[in-house]
Amino acid sequence: MAKTSDGIKILDNMIGDDSELRELCEQATINAHVAQLIYDARTEAGLSQKELAKMINTTQSVISRLEDADYEGHSLSMLGRIANALNREVKIDLVPITK
Repeated sequence: MAKTSDGIKILDNMIGDDSELRELCEQATINAHVAQLIYDARTEAGLSQKELAKMINTTQSVISRLEDADYEGHSLSMLGRIANALNREVKIDLVPITK
C-alpha cells in the first residue's frame, strides 16, 4: 500500500471492512459537521453563546453542548429554533449512498 498523508484515506484504511466502526465514524462526522454549522452561523451573526441562548429561550450551556463535536443529541426542533433566530433555514436531503 502506498504511503499517504491524506487523513481520510488513512482512516479508511484503518477501518477496513469493520461496518460497525465505519458507522461510528460516519455518525461522529455528522455530529461534528452539525456542531460546526451551528458555531459558524452563530459567530457569523456576531453572537456569543449566551446571546444566542437568550434569543431561543435556553441556556448558554445548551448552546455550548450543541457546538461540541461529540454531542449526539441534536434535534430538528432545536436546529429550527437556532436557524430561525439567525435568519437561516435548515435543509435536509436524503441522497443515495455512494461507495
